[in-house]
Amino acid sequence: MVYPKQPDSKELDSSKQRPVRRAADDATTRLRGIYLLPNLFTSAALFAGFYAIVQAMNSNFEQSAIAIFIAMVMDGLDGRVARLTNTTSAFGAEYDSLSDMVSFGVAPALIMYTWALKPMGKLGWIAAFIYCACAALRLARFNTKLDDALQDKRYFQGLPSPAAAALLAGFVWVAYEYGLSGREIFFGKIEMKWLACAITVFAAGSMVSDLKFYSGKDINLKESVPFVAILAIMVAFVLVSYSPPEVLFTVVLVYALSGYYLWVKSFFGKNHEFKKEIMPD
Repeated sequence: MVYPKQPDSKELDSSKQRPVRRAADDATTRLRGIYLLPNLFTSAALFAGFYAIVQAMNSNFEQSAIAIFIAMVMDGLDGRVARLTNTTSAFGAEYDSLSDMVSFGVAPALIMYTWALKPMGKLGWIAAFIYCACAALRLARFNTKLDDALQDKRYFQGLPSPAAAALLAGFVWVAYEYGLSGREIFFGKIEMKWLACAITVFAAGSMVSDLKFYSGKDINLKESVPFVAILAIMVAFVLVSYSPPEVLFTVVLVYALSGYYLWVKSFFGKNHEFKKEIMPD
């Protein structure tokens, strides 16, 4: 009688390990891939930033300014889409940071330099470089504090680079809307190039400052809101549709100044508490 051959221990071990290895290989394949949906928005933001640079080189400053605002919208959507669809990844975070450097660091600096700062010579390109370098520093500091548990998520430390880029692009867009070039005189007294240089340096310094700017991350879109909030959103859409350059630039400017307002408010609040301690009633 012939008995069937019994598998040895090595064959049993290998047969048991095959499903495990196959699962590990599948997991490795998934890890090597990237999530398509959020990175599409990041790629759109990168394209808009590059398009803004090309249009600025061709002296189409209105289109370059609009492209910066489109990049700003795409950048705001990629992170939220990734969190809503549970597709966050380290690759997406790095890709988003590099895209931001192009769209909100290099592009606004080149737009402002081409539009108004070029006639200033060395001072002009130095101001543009200061903005570009501060944008890189702002992004690097933001990336290092992503996992900081002590960081207050309600506020950004320093002006966000998209807001700084929108400030520069909005200024160029408003000037173009009123037929002002970077080489004209503003109100017959101040040359536009000096005003552009001041705004560029202001935006650069605000990005690397320790000022607090509201982040809006504590807003829960899944919660119910009062009816007045819907009316406010409708009014905002109407205002933006009526005069996009002026409204968008005003909103961004108010946001850029809000950090200084919070700092002044905190400073005087601390002084008032200090006076109460040394001079009790």
